[in-house]
Amino acid sequence: MKPENIIECMSNFDGSALDGHLLKLLLAVLETGSITAAAERLGVTQSAVSHLLDKLRAITGDPLFVKRGRGIVPTARAEALAPPARELLRQMQRFAQGAAFDPAAWQTELTIAANDFQRDLLLPALAARLRNAAPGITLRIVASGAPSAELLRSDACQLVISPRPPDGTDIVQKRLFEDQYRVFYDASARSAPAYEADYLAADHATVAYEAHRGLDLDQQLLARGVRRRFAVRVPGFAALPAFVRGTALLTTAPSLLARTALSGLASAPVPVVCPAMPMYLIWHARYQQDAAHRWLRSALEAVVPSALCKHRAGESCAGDC
Repeated sequence: MKPENIIECMSNFDGSALDGHLLKLLLAVLETGSITAAAERLGVTQSAVSHLLDKLRAITGDPLFVKRGRGIVPTARAEALAPPARELLRQMQRFAQGAAFDPAAWQTELTIAANDFQRDLLLPALAARLRNAAPGITLRIVASGAPSAELLRSDACQLVISPRPPDGTDIVQKRLFEDQYRVFYDASARSAPAYEADYLAADHATVAYEAHRGLDLDQQLLARGVRRRFAVRVPGFAALPAFVRGTALLTTAPSLLARTALSGLASAPVPVVCPAMPMYLIWHARYQQDAAHRWLRSALEAVVPSALCKHRAGESCAGDC
């Protein structure tokens, strides 16, 4: 069928069928001046080029290329279409790759959910980093409690830092660090528990972020038949010293708290086999490939080594500590 007949038959062809392949085809034929050479450049057959060219003729309503002797030449319409075709291809590329992310130009409020331990350990350093690299960000910090998947699904926060990643196939997590537990006490009121029997005979203060659920530590101890006796439950580690100070109470908490919330108390190794406390960075899958969110996650991960180095007592640190 001749090009003019194809155009007449397909005059109502939906222009939304235009795609990057057709734009590349137009430019390839224009630049090579040959169906054969265009097919070689695009890595397709000559018949495929002819078929796509017919489709493009129908969309544009123009023959685009006509015979001249043994070759072909572009019509005025084809030559006029070349610049917008190149620009459309550039726009498609930008659409696929996303715009370049510039943290210095980022204007937003970011919400991170974290309880007092991880909040005080990591987020002041992150806030300082953001003020320097992304001054347009307002950092909002909320308590995570025992975080639920809905906290992230609802976009109530963009990141959670917690030892308890919620379940969900749409929830992504990455381990930031791991800490060991120590037993803290008031040295003026009692001595450190030297044996498991001393530890289990004592009254304990602990943290509970929701009713009837203590630390993961106690769930793992209970699985081995080890049960602590609790006199006090508080909603965060920062509240523990007020209840332990001046009493014989014990509290078991991450060792890093020796330099922050529990700095006024003595500490000793826990005299029972005790699991480690992991800490995770947690986010929703919809942000997995987002350039701004990836930059934020990277910024938070970058402050972890120096924050741990700063707060660990009696340990030598390498790197920039």
